[in-house]
Amino acid sequence: MTVEAGPDGLKNVGAKKDSPKKDVLRETDDEARRLAKGLVRSARFGSLAALEPDTGYPLASRVALATDLDGAPVILTSTLSGHTSAIMADPRCSLLCGEPGKGDPLAHPRVTLFTKAQRIERGTETHARLRRRYLARHPKAELYVDFGDFSFFKLDIGRASLNGGFGKAFELVREDLLAPVSDADAWAAMETGAVDHMNEDHVDAIKLYAEVLVKAGEANWRMACLDPEGLDLAAGDKVARLWFKESLADPGLLRETLVALALQARNQD
Repeated sequence: MTVEAGPDGLKNVGAKKDSPKKDVLRETDDEARRLAKGLVRSARFGSLAALEPDTGYPLASRVALATDLDGAPVILTSTLSGHTSAIMADPRCSLLCGEPGKGDPLAHPRVTLFTKAQRIERGTETHARLRRRYLARHPKAELYVDFGDFSFFKLDIGRASLNGGFGKAFELVREDLLAPVSDADAWAAMETGAVDHMNEDHVDAIKLYAEVLVKAGEANWRMACLDPEGLDLAAGDKVARLWFKESLADPGLLRETLVALALQARNQD
């Protein structure tokens, strides 16, 4: 340490110039990647921060969330909302995901995504896919989803900052958070049929997924969405995420994967 006399006669204490700065970041590993992805995939809402056009100040708003097949967050906003004009003027925005539980809210994991908002044009296959996935998570939004002043925005992730709790800080890049999707149209077509089929004919399997494999508790669970890395289950305000053992390269592998998961759950029950 260096000690110097200040002009007021008091001594100033400071660190040596060559003292190394402690690196608070941990090395990003698969556990951190899974935690960050799970926070986004299972989030019903998040805090969106965008730059207010007139003042340049950050504007933070609560937004309802869904995800695309690759895990990118999706929001539905009205032109009457301040954050819509903000991301239309400057697409740079940040999204905070992660809900506090019991005790100290700072002890619970959360992730901040640094993104650019991309408005999705109506009438496109992407719009149809995101509309279906969003309504699967937020069915009450069907009341206004097709209003002319509402638009879907996909938040394109550049990087992320993960806080997994005290002393568990990670920096993640785009590839750490997004699942590769070889053919989005093929996946969307397979997902639509598979989700409808499971909810109509295999409620028992869905119940096993949620209550045995995920241990999410008893509820009227339904399947909401499927993607290459897993599936989302919903029951009212509850959301549960079930990860596949391995990411699926082909949507044709979905059926055998779902059958295997149901068999695994029955053997554990």
